[in-house]
Amino acid sequence: MAQQKQPSIKLISECFVKPKHEVEASKQPYHLSPPEIGMMSIDPIQKGLLFAINNNTPSNDANDRVNVISSLLDKLKHSLSIALVHFYPLAGRFVTEKYPEEHACIIYIDCNKGPGARLIHVTALEVTISDIVSSTDVPPIVRSFFELGDIMVNHDGHTRALLSIQVTELLDGVFIGFTMNHSVVDGTSFLHFISLLSEIFGSQEYIGQKNTLKISRPPIFNLKPWVSHDPENMVPEVIKLPHLEPKEFVVYADQGPLRERIFHFSPTSLANLKAKANQECETNNVISSFQALSALVWRSITRARNLPLDQPTTCSVLIGARSRFEPPLSDEYFGNYISGTQWICIVEELLGHNLGWVAMNLRKEIMAQDEKTILGMYQFFTKSPVVFTPGDGGKEFHGPNKVVIGGSARFDMYGPEFGLGRALAVRMGYANKVDGKVTANPGREGKGSVDLEICLRPQFMSALEADMDFMSYVS
Repeated sequence: MAQQKQPSIKLISECFVKPKHEVEASKQPYHLSPPEIGMMSIDPIQKGLLFAINNNTPSNDANDRVNVISSLLDKLKHSLSIALVHFYPLAGRFVTEKYPEEHACIIYIDCNKGPGARLIHVTALEVTISDIVSSTDVPPIVRSFFELGDIMVNHDGHTRALLSIQVTELLDGVFIGFTMNHSVVDGTSFLHFISLLSEIFGSQEYIGQKNTLKISRPPIFNLKPWVSHDPENMVPEVIKLPHLEPKEFVVYADQGPLRERIFHFSPTSLANLKAKANQECETNNVISSFQALSALVWRSITRARNLPLDQPTTCSVLIGARSRFEPPLSDEYFGNYISGTQWICIVEELLGHNLGWVAMNLRKEIMAQDEKTILGMYQFFTKSPVVFTPGDGGKEFHGPNKVVIGGSARFDMYGPEFGLGRALAVRMGYANKVDGKVTANPGREGKGSVDLEICLRPQFMSALEADMDFMSYVS
């Protein structure tokens, strides 16, 4: 049987966008925190939104589609230039400054280096909305909806845009894919920028000659908690790394064949899962829906892998750090404020206990991530700077017996609309895809629903789909 031809994309245009006017603060170097520097060899963040084009007109009306896309691109370019006035580091590039006598270097953002943020327009007219949302697995073409499918790591921000937006024109819709450097932003700042960009896009209140717009949630740059908190635990603003050549940072790991599938969990299903976990632990709703869901996923993937009972298995959970400071930091603080925790146990122990026992142990590890613990981690990275790589330095988070859970169902990914109405779906690109990676997003209907993108080897995904205990909670 002949192999089915994969659809392709066609580059129509690209440009680079700088802030609408000069930003005084951008003249100073923007320094990175210890964990941000440590992520130089990790992939960027890639998430995008799928929209229909004018549901009131026939999907094959090419002229209508062209007009919508042309207007979208014009407004997006103008809105981006204004958004970058507020998020000025995203318009810059990384710079490495060497200290040969110390065999050390520092990496920071020169906010005025380079041509700015990248805006790309491509077509994929063989692809329809149905191809994206009706497919059991995430179609491979989706990876090309971000940065033209090019593979990069955060360190490439020395020569490539820290922010890229790709508008992909489909036969009956449009996909807007955002790629942001993960050494600069976490999921909270990522969504903050997209939400602000959509707010500017929908506003006509351009004020004065410079088109300065009053926005609802301006980003905050003037606090660096690793500097300004407890004086006994202060971390210096400038972090020196051992001098490494670019080839030592840039690691493009081949993960082998993976299946990527979206599993939807309704509010009712999650409520039942939460109730079961709490009942099994005889607690009064101490265990959250997310903790119960994480326990279900870890146990189910471990069963699907059919691991020997005497082997260790790990569940790593990536969590936001802002709410764990005292007082909590606002979501408006720009940067990467993530932390992580993990719990290791023997397979026989994981599968021999019930859901509630696993969820409770995960909860204990998550709750232990307080300000003291997080600042201790920053201190460690300051004294022993390290750059993680997916295939080497990140072994504690990735491996054949491990599950990594990231993202958040609390992110309002369906809030940004860009004049196209509510998005039909959220999809992600190639970035941070490894066997056992699980990423949470809110379900489109809201009300606490969750979509999990799970990446597994094909044989493990097939086994997971045949797991009746797991699939009984999937809507």
